[in-house]
Amino acid sequence: MPNPQSQSGTALLSVLLLAAVMAVLAVAMLDDIRFGLRRAGNAQAIAQAQRYALGSEALARQRIGELQRMQVDVAQWNGKPLVFPIVEGDDNLGMVYARLDDASTCFNLNSVVEGAPEQWTRRELGVRQYVALLQAQGFAAAQAQALADALADWIDSDAQRAPLGAEDSSYAALQPAYRTSGALLAEPSELRAIRGYDAQTYARIRPQVCALPSAELSPVNVNALQPEQAPVLSMLSLGRLTPAQARRILDQRPDGGWRDALAFWSQPALRDAGLPNEVYDQVQLSSRWFRLRTEVEYASAQAVLDALLQADGGPARLVARRWTPEE
Repeated sequence: MPNPQSQSGTALLSVLLLAAVMAVLAVAMLDDIRFGLRRAGNAQAIAQAQRYALGSEALARQRIGELQRMQVDVAQWNGKPLVFPIVEGDDNLGMVYARLDDASTCFNLNSVVEGAPEQWTRRELGVRQYVALLQAQGFAAAQAQALADALADWIDSDAQRAPLGAEDSSYAALQPAYRTSGALLAEPSELRAIRGYDAQTYARIRPQVCALPSAELSPVNVNALQPEQAPVLSMLSLGRLTPAQARRILDQRPDGGWRDALAFWSQPALRDAGLPNEVYDQVQLSSRWFRLRTEVEYASAQAVLDALLQADGGPARLVARRWTPEE
């Protein structure tokens, strides 16, 4: 006959074991609830930070229209940081950091081709300008030509390799293997996939290049160029101006900028340059392309917005937007 004391001990042990299991489950459930609330809070904070960033974009689009209508000197806003506190009630919950830049003070990488989607062909003038830009940055002539040829081969639609370029066969042997794009670059960071553009080369090139969403020859706002962007002016002259000469021209720019293209081209260093007619059309005296960079710190969240905007006398329109740092 079973011992009553043994049965009582077994029952007590079972109750204790059940209580321990329930306690573990309760702790696990509380952890899930706590982490779930934290995730929900973080997601809400990130969404709110992104809304503040989108607000800065809407404000910039409106402000760009005002700047164009009022013909505000580009020097008054180009690259100037703007800081806005985020205040709710009596609490300061974060900051919005925004900067608007003229996006036509760089070489448009897509200008090394011309044509239409799936029919892109090499544009010799664009390639020559890119070579001039690279040489102005200190690249040897052979390396500059190789980098330009590789870029044109990457974008163009044919499979014919330029003398120093690289087509599909040059990338097929890599691990992992891939092919050329055959399309315009969406952003300069795509250069890192092209032969010859190692990390050091890319870092040297990046400050002077951009990827506009068209294959037009680089529009250059000469009134927005900074002295450190002298290689862009050297590019525009197809190398006839050295970076030092280009910097002197920028240093001597009139207050408020050049009022017309004739005043710009009449300078002694440019007057007898003998450039192709297309180059003269590249010079801009006001801003058409704009880049907005916004960083938001809100509660425990951060958001980074990078937007490319275009305006031609009317409201600015959004061309591209990304939610991560460019590089």
